[in-house]
Amino acid sequence: MAEIIQRDGTWVFDGSTVRITPGLHRSVPLFRQTYGEITVPLEAVSGIVHEPERKRGRLRLRLRQGADPLLQATGGRLPDAADPYRLTVDLDRSGVAEYVAEEIRRALLLDQVPREPARTYLLAGPPVPVSVRSSDGTVSFDGAQVRIDWADTSHRVKRATGPRIIAVDDLLQVAWLPNSGYEDGFLRFVTRDTVFSELPPEKDPFALDLWGSARRDLLTALVAAAVTARLPHPSLRAGEFADRPTQGPASARADHHDVLLRRLRELGELHRDGVLTDEEFAMTKAAVLKGFS
Repeated sequence: MAEIIQRDGTWVFDGSTVRITPGLHRSVPLFRQTYGEITVPLEAVSGIVHEPERKRGRLRLRLRQGADPLLQATGGRLPDAADPYRLTVDLDRSGVAEYVAEEIRRALLLDQVPREPARTYLLAGPPVPVSVRSSDGTVSFDGAQVRIDWADTSHRVKRATGPRIIAVDDLLQVAWLPNSGYEDGFLRFVTRDTVFSELPPEKDPFALDLWGSARRDLLTALVAAAVTARLPHPSLRAGEFADRPTQGPASARADHHDVLLRRLRELGELHRDGVLTDEEFAMTKAAVLKGFS
């Protein structure tokens, strides 16, 4: 067994799994503490590097593409400090860090773990139910459906539509961008009816606009990962679409226009009810009409 204990967290490798436990020190980001312990099977690992520096170094665990729903959902956009597969190593523990890295490399070689993308998720992702309060509202996921309850500060278009409930079966994918503190982020749930929507996250009733505390808004990645883990794996979706007969141009265009027309009707109702001002209606209508071109 190879083990390294640092203020940043603890990594233990038993020959078949890497158990990653976040540290409890206040310097450890809220996201990692909330995510909790992660057990990574060796078959999900593509490599590991130890990066020594003058004062402190790092261990970085590389996972196979498509193996982890968290990495799939966040697309490599997690800040370094919040990355659970990164461990800060004190200078006097560099030898231990290199030993752990070498043990994992040796196991990968002996087990002949492939490096190509995984065809199924090898990590379970965050447990459900999971609920996160963000700057734009509270998003919850119970394993079967997503619910969004808007905050008092949410755009009035969203508040007028009431709580948003989305079944997993209606979802195509989850799109996530972190709130960096300098630029707003979002958590968007893409369904068959909204895949062509060009509404900004601020007004999109299927999206959370992340503009408040970057530290707390980062927790929305937990929901993004939990939902992603329960959607078809990208490799399966690619195969499924490849096996389907391709729609003719006229049929595909008709389906696309039906979705846009439904969205225009919704916007018209919001405008008539006084939820959208003339200016807001004109702007959102123009965004939808672009899809007809």
